[in-house]
Amino acid sequence: MTDPRRFVDSTNTKINSTLVTKFVAIVLLLASVGCVGSGLVMPETGEVEGIVTLDGQPLPNVSIVFQPQENPQARASMAVSDEQGRYTLTYHTDKQGALIGMHTVSITTPTDAPDPSGQSKDPIPARYNSQSELVVEVKAGSNDIPLELTSK
Repeated sequence: MTDPRRFVDSTNTKINSTLVTKFVAIVLLLASVGCVGSGLVMPETGEVEGIVTLDGQPLPNVSIVFQPQENPQARASMAVSDEQGRYTLTYHTDKQGALIGMHTVSITTPTDAPDPSGQSKDPIPARYNSQSELVVEVKAGSNDIPLELTSK
């Protein structure tokens, strides 16, 4: 019978145990970081609210999107106006507001179905939605940004 100790190198065992110890420490560190909150680092945002109107009349139940101009691939902030046209932007499920900086704003009316021609006609002019020219700045802190649209 072969003696099992014959195949064990004591210097190699020490190196292996040191590597295993470092590996376990790294795994525990990464696991503890993942357990704190959601682990998602949120960028700085400014709180944004306001009233959206068309020709001076509040626009209820419209979708409002603030898309950052500096980085068009960045997360947009969204809201739906209430019956009085008031809105409050949401950046993420856990965070209100919008990224700091300049934004292109799109406002659309949700439709249940397109008209008989297959086209949906939004009463809001294209310069405020599909071809939006509306640009606003979001600053750190609280922002009251009224969106005053005109049909002409």
